[in-house]
Amino acid sequence: MAVQIVWFRRDLRTADHAPLAAAVARGLPCVYLFVYEHEQLAAEDFSTAQLEFLNQCLTQLVQRLQQLGGRLTLKIGRLPDVFETLHREHGIAEIHAHEETGNWLSYQRDRRVRAWAKAASVRVTEHPSNGVVRRLRDRDEWSSIWKQRMRRPLIPEPRQIPPSPDVHSEPLLLAQQAGLPAQQLRSSQAGGRDEAAAWLQSFLQTRGLNYRSEMSSPLTAAESCSRISPYLAFGCLSVRETVQTARATLVRLRQEQQDGLGVDPAWFQSLASFESRLAWRCHFIQKLEDEPTIEFRNVNRAFDGLRENEFRPELFQAWCVGQTGYPMVDACMRFLRHGGWLNFRMRAMLMSFAAYHLWLHWRQPALYLARLFLDYEPGIHYCQCQMQSGVTGINAIRIYSPARQAADQDPQGDFIRRWVPELEGVPDEWIAEPHRMSRMQQDLFGCRIGRDYPTPIVPHEIAFRSAQERIFAARNSLIARQQSSRVYQKHGSRRRSLNDPGR
Repeated sequence: MAVQIVWFRRDLRTADHAPLAAAVARGLPCVYLFVYEHEQLAAEDFSTAQLEFLNQCLTQLVQRLQQLGGRLTLKIGRLPDVFETLHREHGIAEIHAHEETGNWLSYQRDRRVRAWAKAASVRVTEHPSNGVVRRLRDRDEWSSIWKQRMRRPLIPEPRQIPPSPDVHSEPLLLAQQAGLPAQQLRSSQAGGRDEAAAWLQSFLQTRGLNYRSEMSSPLTAAESCSRISPYLAFGCLSVRETVQTARATLVRLRQEQQDGLGVDPAWFQSLASFESRLAWRCHFIQKLEDEPTIEFRNVNRAFDGLRENEFRPELFQAWCVGQTGYPMVDACMRFLRHGGWLNFRMRAMLMSFAAYHLWLHWRQPALYLARLFLDYEPGIHYCQCQMQSGVTGINAIRIYSPARQAADQDPQGDFIRRWVPELEGVPDEWIAEPHRMSRMQQDLFGCRIGRDYPTPIVPHEIAFRSAQERIFAARNSLIARQQSSRVYQKHGSRRRSLNDPGR
């Protein structure tokens, strides 16, 4: 008897899972499949930390499928070769999957799979995922489609799933087997559906109270942000169930307020901001869906050649390891390297510093950050890297001042001192710019600049002014303005708030 396949990718859950529900409805024996793909494992945007998190997600998926009466089959290889082997051995009637908006490798893989399936007369049914619309005709339609999808009822987890045929399954793939280096990251988050639900519930019950006011500072964001972004990236949660869970919380809080139970009004602002961020997330992924080359090519081609020939590896390396001489930049990079997560405003500052102060083309910094982020989502990531580098032509130019960000987000220097311990003895008034201390002060406070902590690798005032002049000159050219009109029509937000990185 022919089999059907539920092809798991970045949708590692069993609830609100349309492909799984479709397979249950059809009733044929089913191979529940996940493939470790050679190309993805070797990709420049993949890391050991991401593999470890993935394996934790897969472990819980294995357990849940077993409880429902099925079995997850793990394969290592290339697609569609894995499908070809399964088809030859068992006969595939249909492949069920979610639409995926991933990196360029996944885009090319999906094209190969569709071509193979057509030649093999195998039906492939891809179901919409999250709020991203495949073959979107007009950007003006996107917001209404997103809202409509978020209102649809959740797909319940099946009580029982079709049995799995006897198909050989590989064990979880370890980093050494994948040719990846030993784990360097010590993440504060483990992968899996159970952890995803726990983080979401703790956010909606307690941690999220001051989300709106505390998301921007690295001092408060780690606790006040939801921290569910890795689980959304790996599909342990769907965007729809997250939106609806947040809306249910809002309804409950409004009822409690009406009942006189003393609900803090900050909850209502924070939950509104949280849902806005979930829409914002899909808005940016939609850009990559509509234009997959955003991963490696300027969305506004008028900026081609602006930085490509001025890459300075020594500046890039100092930025990568948190040794730039700018304490807020270095503290954020070291924090990120330690745990695989950083709040959004500080991510924007890191990218802005690389693009403007160091005048680095965005591609290499983007790949480096992609490997560090446990919640790496290509659609958000590359669009944001281009946006923070000023090469979209449709977004505000934001050249972050590291000293100003330190004053605004870490005024007493607590975050800086924790992650840049070389500056532990430096008083608050100098913590953001210790190089401005006199030699006597440096000796008094136990931090000699250039010996104990780096001299700034570029002077802020000169780098800022030069970047400002160069980026605005490029942006104001006739060809850039013409290109910007095209970019806006294809990708521009129809809601201004979606493009505000300070939210």
